[in-house]
Amino acid sequence: MSAGDIETTAVEARVETPFQRFWSEFRESTIALIALIVLALIVLLAVLAPWITPQDPYDLAQVDVLDGKLPPGSEAFTGYTMWLGSDGAGRDLYSAILYGLRISLMVGMASGVLALIIGTAIGLVAAYAGGRTETLIMRAVDIQLSFPAVLIALMLVAILGRGIDKIIIALVAAQWAYYARTVRGTALVESAKEYIEAARCLGLSHTRVVFRHVLPNCMAPLIVIGTVQTASAIALESTLSFLGVGLRQTEPSLGVLISNGFEYMMSGRYWISFFPGLALLVTIVSINLVGDQLRDVLNPRLKR
Repeated sequence: MSAGDIETTAVEARVETPFQRFWSEFRESTIALIALIVLALIVLLAVLAPWITPQDPYDLAQVDVLDGKLPPGSEAFTGYTMWLGSDGAGRDLYSAILYGLRISLMVGMASGVLALIIGTAIGLVAAYAGGRTETLIMRAVDIQLSFPAVLIALMLVAILGRGIDKIIIALVAAQWAYYARTVRGTALVESAKEYIEAARCLGLSHTRVVFRHVLPNCMAPLIVIGTVQTASAIALESTLSFLGVGLRQTEPSLGVLISNGFEYMMSGRYWISFFPGLALLVTIVSINLVGDQLRDVLNPRLKR
């Protein structure tokens, strides 16, 4: 290799973008890469559900009770094949699972974004204000985290009622404290660094210091915890729906589908709960594996 080629290679290595560097480190883990592909496929199937499913499980006109509890591979009275079978109400499980994934992903992402915004704002206020304000906020966070998230969600759903919007409110109330504690700890570390002191000495406003300097350096742990909490939100929504206090029976989320088939498990009709449970398991495991790799890539201390 000539000196010119070596110089060209060195220049190309130096101009590697942060995204390219992030992607090269992320794909070092084959398991995480497979999980990302599986997660992308799940999201794609959920988005395309109205166009790739033979039945709309929300439309009662398309649901026939005579198709109830058919085993996988059976033919419905309308003529199409139910590859995953049907539940007790006659819903095609393949269609119901994809529509249920739409609900689960939507609830998980919506509650995660709202909890992230609220928790980040509260955490930044606690870290930057200090004093009694920080003490009061962090004691509220400690009290919040001392209770199981499912218990908080159950109490709020019992008060607010059932429905997607009520579930999202309950999940946000149960999860904002995780973001607040993470942001507060990261912001305290960043606020003690010299570049923050320099920004203050230059007379920059508090708003600019927080949003231009402190907050961007809190994004790495926020991305990681946001991924993990999204999986937790999906699992929590499914738990509430399984217990009968989440979504309604006319909104077949994965938790509702698992609950509908639970009573048939001992009678040999395993597919009614098994396939929705498998879809839920694969979704949560995929998100967690991607989150674990994001933690390893975005946290310099964990790099091998």
